[in-house]
Amino acid sequence: MQLKLNTRSRDGVLVVDCSGRIVFGEESAHLRDTVKKLVGENNRIVLNLAGTGYIDSGGLGILVALYTTARNAGGSIKLATLTPRVGDLLQVTKLLTVFDVYDTEDQAIESFKKAAA
Repeated sequence: MQLKLNTRSRDGVLVVDCSGRIVFGEESAHLRDTVKKLVGENNRIVLNLAGTGYIDSGGLGILVALYTTARNAGGSIKLATLTPRVGDLLQVTKLLTVFDVYDTEDQAIESFKKAAA
């Protein structure tokens, strides 16, 4: 299944809804290019992964690269609404210790407000 991205703004935070698989190749390149462009506009980004059922090693590499890109731009990428499979993957790879992960999109957006206070 192709990766579909939908971008929207909520309370000054960019939300990227990811639907499909984040795998090495066109899918992960599409995500990388989209988010890198967005970081230039707004460095507060939430990746809503509710529609993402599978991420391979290439996809994980892209997520880490995007995290680094946002940090270097003085911002942050937070993950929200992980599916059980993606949550397990991030736990096994210890990436849960790298990313800020939230159960809901609302919690992720709220965390940006708390960080600014």
